[in-house]
Amino acid sequence: MADVGAHSGWSRVQLVRFFGPQAAAWLCDDVRVTDEVLADQVDYYRRRAGEYDVTAYGDVASFRARIARLVAEVRPTGSVLEIACGTGLWTEALAGWADTVMAIDTAPEAVAIARDRVRSARVSFKVADVFSWDPGTRFDVIFFAAWLSHVPSSRFGQFWQLLGRWLAGNGRVLFVDEPVDERAKEAYVADEVVERRLGDGSTFRVIKNFVDPEELELRLGRLGWDCVIRRDGSDLVYGEARLAR
Repeated sequence: MADVGAHSGWSRVQLVRFFGPQAAAWLCDDVRVTDEVLADQVDYYRRRAGEYDVTAYGDVASFRARIARLVAEVRPTGSVLEIACGTGLWTEALAGWADTVMAIDTAPEAVAIARDRVRSARVSFKVADVFSWDPGTRFDVIFFAAWLSHVPSSRFGQFWQLLGRWLAGNGRVLFVDEPVDERAKEAYVADEVVERRLGDGSTFRVIKNFVDPEELELRLGRLGWDCVIRRDGSDLVYGEARLAR
């Protein structure tokens, strides 16, 4: 049932009308399972915070230079919101361009590392869930790295609606993530759900939707966004999106 909703573009009301009462049960089950996986995902990144830099980036110094280069290419000036800031490596680079940075993450352990790493009066940190948080202001730039691929298909539209409300004027959404070419490295246990293992052997379920640039540009276009996505090497893509005027 999740596949029907994700790929047909139908609303929940339309699905219930077409499939009848059974669809309501399917949809409730889909929401429950998604929420469970998202809770597991948060737990995973909380537990992984202390080892994240080495396991995610390998040579941290080398990747920090790559981060600085990519951020310099997109020039995130003005007021910046960073979603899923993690341990602050991207925050560090954003702070060199922005007037202010509000960096949020659901994992307090990661935020503690980021706060210790980035000691700038222009940067503030907050433990927050993007789906339930209200910033109370608008931003010139919203940035996220390695986050879009963790957004469930069922919440994709909701997520981009939030971004549209939080942007100021002709603001931009900037993102960096992994292309679909990297999909084989994950162990999928269900549609868009992978199993991840930490160094202590514990396992967790995580949402993982690798980015297909052409497909994502089309999907965002249908939601009212103009988007351009470029590649950086074989393992990263980076994009810029604006609300169509």
